[in-house]
Amino acid sequence: MTGVVVQLQNVVVQAQGRVVLDIANLEIHAGERVAFVGANGAGKSTLLRVLTGLVPCSGAVTVLDRTVGPALGAAGFMQLRAQVAQVMQGVHLVARLSALDNVLIGCLARTSGWRSCVRWHTEADQALARGALRSVGMLVQARVRVDQLSGGERQKVALARLLMQQPLLILADEPTAALDPTAASEVCELLVQAAQTATLISVVHNPALVPVLAQRVIGLQAGRIAFDIPAQALDDAWLEPLYRNTAGRGVELAA
Repeated sequence: MTGVVVQLQNVVVQAQGRVVLDIANLEIHAGERVAFVGANGAGKSTLLRVLTGLVPCSGAVTVLDRTVGPALGAAGFMQLRAQVAQVMQGVHLVARLSALDNVLIGCLARTSGWRSCVRWHTEADQALARGALRSVGMLVQARVRVDQLSGGERQKVALARLLMQQPLLILADEPTAALDPTAASEVCELLVQAAQTATLISVVHNPALVPVLAQRVIGLQAGRIAFDIPAQALDDAWLEPLYRNTAGRGVELAA
């Protein structure tokens, strides 16, 4: 896919009488790797939820050539979310299922009828899932329940599920939260590899990870864009005001 993947125009989200997000104009193009940084409550996670229609807003939101809003309808949202993969802080795996079964969930959008209801997968899909686990170094644990895996291992399973989904857009909300530095670095590198044929938008808590994850970095402050610069230009001169001046900041909205 080429062209504009995400476009926001005059987007405003309000909650509890305060502005959570206020984006006059934002475009993200196909194949870009973009990181959002900012203090807690700056609107980073809310922005990702706006892109999938989980948080209502005023203004115009276009994602993968679809206008996100009530007019899109249930079928339209289903089609959109089939093309948008999410890597969340809490991983959102099914604890009682094995790593392999969790990865196979990634192809449910391509599995129709009774097969999706009973999680019946073709041998070809199972081979793809095993290949996805192999690519993130988790094939040996394919039959292990994910609630028996470490935090870093669970995040790798989530990345394998993402590979199985074959998305056009990846939204990663602090994907290394609660991971030790070694695991965080490894997960970031795997995420970038998984995004080779997609557009990657990340919310980054640790600015040191920005050069690994992104080519472009956008700073949010109180729901508004404070800067939009190449990732290699990010330094303390940009970051210090962003994190120091947090008075009146917004409130992040849960999904």
